[in-house]
Amino acid sequence: MSDGANKVSEWTPSSRYPDPSVISLDPRFDSLKLPLAGIERLATGCRWNEGPVWFGDGRYLLWSDIPNDRIMRWDEATGIVSAFRQPSNFSNGQTRDRQGRLVSCEHGGRRVTRTEYDGSITVLMDRFDGKRLNSPNDVVVKADGSVWFTDPPFGILGNYEGHKAEAELGQNVYRLDPETGEASIVADDVLGPNGLAFSPDERKLYIVESRGQPNRKILEYDVSRDGVSIQGKRVLIDAGQGTPDGFRVDVLGNLWCGWGMGSEELDGVMVFSPDGCPIGRIALPERCANLCFGGRANSRLFMASSHSVYALYVNVAGVTGG
Repeated sequence: MSDGANKVSEWTPSSRYPDPSVISLDPRFDSLKLPLAGIERLATGCRWNEGPVWFGDGRYLLWSDIPNDRIMRWDEATGIVSAFRQPSNFSNGQTRDRQGRLVSCEHGGRRVTRTEYDGSITVLMDRFDGKRLNSPNDVVVKADGSVWFTDPPFGILGNYEGHKAEAELGQNVYRLDPETGEASIVADDVLGPNGLAFSPDERKLYIVESRGQPNRKILEYDVSRDGVSIQGKRVLIDAGQGTPDGFRVDVLGNLWCGWGMGSEELDGVMVFSPDGCPIGRIALPERCANLCFGGRANSRLFMASSHSVYALYVNVAGVTGG
């Protein structure tokens, strides 16, 4: 067993309060922590976790275990972990729409789908201008019902997280109109577009540029007044040696970002203020790829990491739709 695998299998939660793995980097983070809450591990034994999404009406969490081609489920009431859907078409990022339906990015089908109330699957988009999408990566749904997603080629680069294929389109960020279902490109100049999220007032859109040079970045855009396009591209966060992936925003506008790769000191979650200042860190024994808010008050942070899923109660709620 590798040192990394040993580190994960031997991890135990801290018995101390406050949890020493929840670290303030700035006084602004102090009010977001709970002194009597610690990191818990809900599940482990997966290959590469992504796309967590909370279903409060059923009190369960779903997430993607991409290489195992399955969507997993953790039940809050019983703690039972089971397969929700297998095969999952190598699902990656997921969210819920404003009617509560599951929206998934699928590498295998190179498409974005919606799971209806009866369990049937509707394809929202798999082509643009007659060409197949690359491998939709992450998705958010705006208050007006529009679906925004990123489409890098990561899932078609090999056969581990999808099916190896040639890209037919550029690496775009798309918007699907809620009324017509028509798609438009809102950004075509992001190098490796990955996670995305809106600010609480939806006047800003943040996108992870995971192939940025020389470092990965989180970009910030202004959303147009009619809500259908973005402009004013700028760098909000230069990640340095870090690896931002999926992220979500709380009601105060802070960005909670999956982080890691390169060294143990980077693994976990980084928290940034709305102005891009690092204010907090949640240290985990493995890289965190994506996260979401959930729980009774939407203030429990669920962190999908390499092999495991962790949870932490925090003192702020996440925004709706992310």
